[in-house]
Amino acid sequence: MAQQGAERVPILEARLVSKRFGNTIALNEATLICQPGSIHALVGENGAGKSTLIKIVAGVVTPDSGTIKIEGRESTIHSPADAARQGIVPVFQELSLFPDLTVAENIAISNPPRNRLGLVSRSELRRQTEKICAELGFEHLDPNALISEIPLAQRQLVEIAKALAHNPRLLILDEGTSALSVQDVDLVFQVIRRMRDQGRSVIFISHRMSEVKEIADTLTIFRDGQDVGSFPMGAVSNEEMVQLMIGRKLEQVFPPKPAVAEPRTPMLEVDNLSWEPALHNISLRVGKGEIVGLGGLDGQGQGELLFALFGVLRGVQGNVRVDGRDVRILSPAVATSDSIRMAFIPEDRKTEGLILPMSVGDNAVLAVIDRLLNQFGLVDRQKERDAVQKMVEQMQVKLSSERAPVRSLSGGNQQKVVMGKWLLTDAKIYLLHDPTRGIDVGTKQEIYQLMRQLADNGAAILFFSTELSELVGMCDRVLVLYEGRIFRELSGETINEEDIVSAALGLNAAVQH
Repeated sequence: MAQQGAERVPILEARLVSKRFGNTIALNEATLICQPGSIHALVGENGAGKSTLIKIVAGVVTPDSGTIKIEGRESTIHSPADAARQGIVPVFQELSLFPDLTVAENIAISNPPRNRLGLVSRSELRRQTEKICAELGFEHLDPNALISEIPLAQRQLVEIAKALAHNPRLLILDEGTSALSVQDVDLVFQVIRRMRDQGRSVIFISHRMSEVKEIADTLTIFRDGQDVGSFPMGAVSNEEMVQLMIGRKLEQVFPPKPAVAEPRTPMLEVDNLSWEPALHNISLRVGKGEIVGLGGLDGQGQGELLFALFGVLRGVQGNVRVDGRDVRILSPAVATSDSIRMAFIPEDRKTEGLILPMSVGDNAVLAVIDRLLNQFGLVDRQKERDAVQKMVEQMQVKLSSERAPVRSLSGGNQQKVVMGKWLLTDAKIYLLHDPTRGIDVGTKQEIYQLMRQLADNGAAILFFSTELSELVGMCDRVLVLYEGRIFRELSGETINEEDIVSAALGLNAAVQH
């Protein structure tokens, strides 16, 4: 195991930590040592044990065995408040914000400023929040905005600001950048580099390998509940890292693209679609068997475009044709009807794609429940079981029981359920909003294979991703949005990271639509 700053006492030593949930072994004598003044990346597939370990360190979960030392002192962490008192503050992938409170109220939730009467001082609350956001570079956050009314990326920044307001010695970011734009990731990286320079430490968990390589000093890899190697960043190749993570070679990340000699028959056609102020005269075509990417910096209208096509937004102008027929998609019910057969994989699986307290099976059949009714209008249980089993087998969902709450699954398996429930509908148009966000490399590859298989079977796929490599590796064409317009269309050799970034910044091309 590589040691950095060995002459200093580690800020965290978690040794031989084990945890079992029923018959499932989440951790099996795992070890993680984090040095002061270090950014320590923790990588591995979903279900490898990373999140369980940090939940133990953060006081959310109690270990069955093992020892934890904080700055050389053996510690038992009883709760998140106890962890915070010892200088450990996490930012989990599942946000802990109150949607009906403001940005300022959420950031100061544990210790709001009070006046002489013991009441919360609204003016001081705003001043304090503005000061914190200015120090972090998050000035674009509105202290008075309700959490429910700001986009996911800004909610993620609020969660990070809330954690940093505690001035932690050890910050844990568990997929803390998964919803962020490139610009916001840069802001967060500046913050955690300053923490490192101050002698504080960060545990950084991300499935974006480009981010891990850019920010981390040290890398620890987890597989099947165990640490399988710790290295100085750069000491192992991408191929070696992936092989350690998944226990096998990743022969090819993206499936090969088909060679197309002639234009495909259009499945989805959009003319002059507008939704002020976010979308302006969008025109596009997606052919049968085609994967068309939506590129551009986050917040340029990609999400609104997908919502508009799925019938979520009101007041959308423009024309839409499906399989050559003019259609008016006024609601998701119309979008999913037999005459249109559209499916939408949303950005946030936990709030938009799943009903977390419900079982895996109940979530799986939500989109096809009408097809499972018998002559009396009741659910045919045999049809339901068959549908759930088909989804589980097709998506290779790892689960203990179909009746288990879907929230008990790892992030990657939750995403498989989100996609699998739409596969049961036999949709012919798929709208995908960053479908691999926050999931591991092995599951990502399975989703890539599924996307190409759907396209090969004639489906039309409109695909927004915040990862440039996915747009390059998966898409037959890429439409780059800039300020709510299609700024440039890329195909063939022009689908590369340089041209996508250039167009995303509004450079080197005139508006084409």
